[in-house]
Amino acid sequence: MRCESCGFENPPTLNFCGGCGARLRLSCPRCGAENPPGFKFCGQCGAGLAVSQPTRSVVTTNTDRISLRQEPQIQSYTPQHLAEKILQSRSALEGERKQITVLFADIKGSLELLAGLDPEEARRLLDPVLHRMMEAVHRYEGTVNQVLGDGIMALFGAPVAHEDHAVRACYAALAMQEAIRRYTEEVRRQHGVEVQIRVGLNSGEVVVRTIGHDLHMDYSAIGQTTHLAARMEQLATPGTIRLTMNTLRLAEDFIQVKSLGLIPVKGLQDPVEVFELVGAGPVRRRLQASLARGFTRFVGRQPELETLRQALEQAGRDHGQMVALVGEPGIGKSRLFYEFTRSRLTQGWLMLESSSVSYGKATAYLPVIDLLKTYFQMEDRDDSRRIREKVMGKILALEEALRPTLPALLSLLGVPMEDPSWKQLDPPQRRQRTLEAIKHLLLRESQVQPLLLVFEDLHWIDTETQAFLESLIESLPTVRILLLVNYRPEYQHGWGSKSYYTQLRIDLLPPESVEKLLQSLLGNDASLQPLKQSLIERTQGNPFFLEESIRTLVETQALVGERGAYRLVKELPTLQMPVTVQAMLAARIDRLPLEEKRWLQCAAVIGKDVKFNLLQAIAELPEEALRRSLLRLQTAEFLYETNLFPDLEYTFKHALTHEVAYGSLLQERRRVLHTQILKVLEARSADRLDKQVERLAHHALQGEVWDKVLIYFHQAGAKAAARSANREAVSCFEQALVALKHLPESCELLEQAIDLRFNLQNALFPLGEFERILNFLHEAETLAKALDDQRRLGWLSCYMTQHFWFIGNSDRAIESGQHALMIANAVQDFALQTMTNFFLGQVYYNLGNYSRAMDFLRKNVESLQGDLIYERFNLGILPFVGSRNWLIYCLTEVGEFTEGIIRVEEALQVAEAVNHPQSLIDVCYRAGFLYLRKGEFQKAIVLLERGLALSQTLNISFYLPFIDSTLSYTYALSGRITEAIPLLERAVGQIVSMRTVGNLSIRVVWLSESYR
Repeated sequence: MRCESCGFENPPTLNFCGGCGARLRLSCPRCGAENPPGFKFCGQCGAGLAVSQPTRSVVTTNTDRISLRQEPQIQSYTPQHLAEKILQSRSALEGERKQITVLFADIKGSLELLAGLDPEEARRLLDPVLHRMMEAVHRYEGTVNQVLGDGIMALFGAPVAHEDHAVRACYAALAMQEAIRRYTEEVRRQHGVEVQIRVGLNSGEVVVRTIGHDLHMDYSAIGQTTHLAARMEQLATPGTIRLTMNTLRLAEDFIQVKSLGLIPVKGLQDPVEVFELVGAGPVRRRLQASLARGFTRFVGRQPELETLRQALEQAGRDHGQMVALVGEPGIGKSRLFYEFTRSRLTQGWLMLESSSVSYGKATAYLPVIDLLKTYFQMEDRDDSRRIREKVMGKILALEEALRPTLPALLSLLGVPMEDPSWKQLDPPQRRQRTLEAIKHLLLRESQVQPLLLVFEDLHWIDTETQAFLESLIESLPTVRILLLVNYRPEYQHGWGSKSYYTQLRIDLLPPESVEKLLQSLLGNDASLQPLKQSLIERTQGNPFFLEESIRTLVETQALVGERGAYRLVKELPTLQMPVTVQAMLAARIDRLPLEEKRWLQCAAVIGKDVKFNLLQAIAELPEEALRRSLLRLQTAEFLYETNLFPDLEYTFKHALTHEVAYGSLLQERRRVLHTQILKVLEARSADRLDKQVERLAHHALQGEVWDKVLIYFHQAGAKAAARSANREAVSCFEQALVALKHLPESCELLEQAIDLRFNLQNALFPLGEFERILNFLHEAETLAKALDDQRRLGWLSCYMTQHFWFIGNSDRAIESGQHALMIANAVQDFALQTMTNFFLGQVYYNLGNYSRAMDFLRKNVESLQGDLIYERFNLGILPFVGSRNWLIYCLTEVGEFTEGIIRVEEALQVAEAVNHPQSLIDVCYRAGFLYLRKGEFQKAIVLLERGLALSQTLNISFYLPFIDSTLSYTYALSGRITEAIPLLERAVGQIVSMRTVGNLSIRVVWLSESYR
C-alpha cells in the first residue's frame, strides 16, 4: 500500500507507514469510505478496492462545461500535497464563486513537428513537454484540469483558493517557457527539431459545483473567462505568453509586460487590450505586494499619510524629501509604509525597498546589496557571469557615462573583479568609489523617473549603509527622490537640521481609532463591550497587540463566530490573555501540535526569511509531510509565502514571532540546528563561500563550531576592512578572537591570535580608539614572546613606536623603534624597516630634533623608488607620500620652504596619480601647515579645506581634529575669528580625548592666540 504522506510502498497488512509513521488509509473509489489495510472490498458499499495508486485525471471541455475522466497514458500529475489541499477544500468548494486565472498552453505546430515520426517516438518527444508544462503549474499550486494531445489547461485559484492567482499563473507561464527552452536544446541535438510552446492567460470568475473524494470535479464557467484565455493562447506566437488586462491588473507589480495594443478577438464584439508577458518584475515579496488577507483594518493614520503625500508631491517637483517613521515594535511603521507605497499616489514612481536584519550589523552594505539585487532583477541562482550581464546591461542602457561605476557595483555584488585599476585601489578608495557608484546610479535613474526608496529597521543598520544614506541625503534637495526610513527610538542620527527632513513619531492609536479597529475585528455583539475595554487597557492601543490578542481568544475558543461577528462564550475573568506580545506569541507557539511547533522553531533558526529547500534539508522529513506542516502554519498565520519565483520561500508574519520561536528553543537544540544549517550551506555553496561568509559566520557562531567561527569571521573581517568598513572589521576580528579561546592551543593558532590583534590595531587606528589598540598590542606581545617569534615581535615594537609617539611618550617610542629596527635588520624585513623609519621620523619631529627626524625620513625617500612607490606595507597611507609629508613638516620648522614645496609637489603628484584619498588627505594637511607657516593663508585654507572634506567623506576620524584645528588657526590669522574659535575649541577637546600630548600643546597655544 502506497503511503499518501511520503509515497513509501508498504505491505498491505500494515496499519502505519514504515517510511514516515503516518496512518495508512484505503479510500473507496465509489463512496469515499476509509477501509483498513488489507481489505479487497469496501466495507460500506461492497465496491472493489485496489491498493492506492496515484490519481490520474484529465478533462474534456468547452467554454461552458468541464468534466474529468481517467487518462492512463499520462502518469500522475497531481502532486500528493496539492491533492490533499484540494480535498481539504472540498466543503468550501460546493456552489462557491471563485475568481481564478485560466492558463492554456500548447505546442505550436505539433502535427508538423511529429510528422514522419513513429508513434512511440512521437510520444517520447511529446510527453516530456507536457510533463514540464504540468510541473510548472504545480510549482505554483495550480490545477491541471485538461490534457489534450499537445497541450494543457490549468486553473489558478480553484479548487484551492489563492488571492494571488494571477501572479502564480504568470510565474508558471514563465517557468514552463524556460523549461521548454532548456528541453529544446536536448531535442535539437537528438532529433533535429525545435519545440516551442505558446501560452495564454485570462482572469475571471467561475463557479465550482461539486468535488469528489478522487478529485473528480464539475465546473460551470461564467461568461467568457475560459474562452478568452484560449484565444490569448491562439494569438500568441511560438515562445511567447499573451495575457489580458484582467490578469495584468492583478499582477502588474510582479511582472514585466509589453503592450500589443487592442486586438480583435473572435466571438467578442469589442477588441481586447493584449499584453505580452516578458519576465518577472522587480517586486517578489508577497508580504509587500499581496498580504491584505493578513492585515487588520487600517485606521488612525490619516495625518501621517497626508504628510507622506505632501512629501511625495514636493519630491516629484525636483525637491527631494526624506521622511522617517519612529516608533516602538508593533506600532505600525511598516504597515503605514505599505499602505502609502501601494496607493495610487505613487503610480509612475520607481519603488525600491530594503530592510536591515538583527544579525546584519556586521555585514557591510547588506540592505544596499538587497536593494541593488532588486534593481538589477538578480536571482539567487545567478552566477557571476549572469550578474555581470544584468548589471552591465542595465547600467549602459541607462547611460554610457555610468560605465566607470561598474567595478564598484560588481564588486559589491560579489563578482570577482579582474580590472587592474580596481585592484590597485586601497580600501578607502574602494569604499569611496562604492558609495559614489550607488549614489550616482540612483540619481541618474531619478532623472528618468522619480524614485521612491524605502529603508526599514535602521536600528539594525550597518555603518556602510549608514554612510551611503548620509551621502545620499546630501543630494536630495534637487532630485526626484522620496526617501522613506523607519526605526526604533534608540536609533541615533544627525539629520534633524535638514530642511527637507521630516520625522513622524508613530504613537499608539487614539481611542476612536482603536474602537474602529476593534469593531472591524470583533463586531457589535453586546457581550463584547467588557472585552473591548480590557483589550484597550492591556494593549494600550498597539495594533499588533490587539490583533494577536484577539487571535489568541479565538484559538482558545473564548470567541466564536467569524471576523466582524464574534460572540464571547467565556467569562471575562477566566480569559488567559497574555499581557505582552512576547508572552502572547510564546503561548500561541506552545499551543501548536508538536510537529508544527518543531518546524516553526527550525524555520526560526534559519532566519526570518526561510527557503523551503533549506528547511527541508535540516528537517530530514519527506517533502509532502513538511509541506503539510507548513500549510497548517500558514493557516494559523505564523508564516506566509513570500517568494514563489524562482524558489519557494516563507517569512514569519512578524519579526517578534521569529524571535519568540527562536528563543523557545533550548540552546543545545539551537546549536545542533545551526550546525546542520552551516553544513548544508557549505555543501551547497562550496564554490562561492565568499559571497555569504557573514551568513556562514553567524551560523558557525550560534552552532559553536569554533574552528569555522575563526575561519569565517576572520574572512568577514578582512572583507569589511577591504571596504574600509572598520567598525564591521573590528566586530568580526573580535569574534574570531573569541573563537580562539574555544580551540586547543597550538603554534598555528597562537600565530593567528597575534595576527588578529595586529588586524585589530590597523582597523582601530583610523577610528582613533588608541586605548583599545594598546590593550591588544600588550596581548600580542605576551603571545609573541611565548612563541619567540622574532618577526612578529619586530612588528609589535613597530606598532608600539607609533602608539608611544601618538600619546607623547617619546622615550618609549624611541626604545621600541630601535628594537624594531634591530629585528628588521636581523630578519631582513624591508617592510618592517620602512615602517619603523617612518614612525621614528615622527617621534624625533615631536622632540624638535628635526635633523635626526629627517635622517630617518630621507632613508625612506631614497629607498622607495620604482614599484615600491605604490607599496603600503600595512600603513593607511603610501609610505612614499607619508615620508615626504613628514619631511615637509621638518623642512617647514627649519625654514626650508623651497625644498618643502618641492616635496609637496612630489607627494601630491603620486597621491593624485593613484587617486589615493588617505594619502591625499595627509598631503593636504602637511602642505597646508607649510603654507600657514610661510604666511600664505589662502593657499593653506584651500589645501586644508580639501583635506577636511575628504576626511569627513571617508569617515577617517583620526585626521579630523588636526586638520580642523590647523584650518581654524589659519582662519583666525586671516581675520575669520568668528569661524575659527568654535572649530578650534572643538578640535582641542577631541585631541584631549585622544590623549595625544605631543599634538595638544601647539593647539592650545593657537587657541589662546585666537582668543586675543
